[in-house]
Amino acid sequence: MSQPRIRVAAYVLRHRAARPELLVFDHVGLPEAGTQVPAGGVRPGESFEEAALREVAEETGLRTATAVRELAVEDKPHPETGQPRRTTFLLLRAPADAPDAWRHHVTGTGTDAGLTFACRFLPLPLARPLADDQDAWLGRVDPRLATAPEGGR
Repeated sequence: MSQPRIRVAAYVLRHRAARPELLVFDHVGLPEAGTQVPAGGVRPGESFEEAALREVAEETGLRTATAVRELAVEDKPHPETGQPRRTTFLLLRAPADAPDAWRHHVTGTGTDAGLTFACRFLPLPLARPLADDQDAWLGRVDPRLATAPEGGR
């Protein structure tokens, strides 16, 4: 078996009003990709926190998030290729005055370069699951924030 790709996924929470909100994005013009949280590979020599903050900045343009803690490590194959991957999920905080919604054009040389993402904060718990079950670990932040199972609605 090949070595897993080492990745991070970021739960960026903003606290406003009564409920915390999660930063998510959709690929503009590619609805089949589904709603996601910032995630991607860890570069050599980079800590998980550094990778999460970089991915958030690259994929959403948000540069004011701060890392709080690691939540979980998940070994799960890529949904399309079946290749092994190990994802460390981290909790990050965004300032309360972060914008509600915006579009971000991804630059650089990564696989997302040239794509446009529609970013927004959604109240927790989520009304429906994220792509690739990326919301699976929200209950580790607070059990009340876990997404209800599909049949529970």
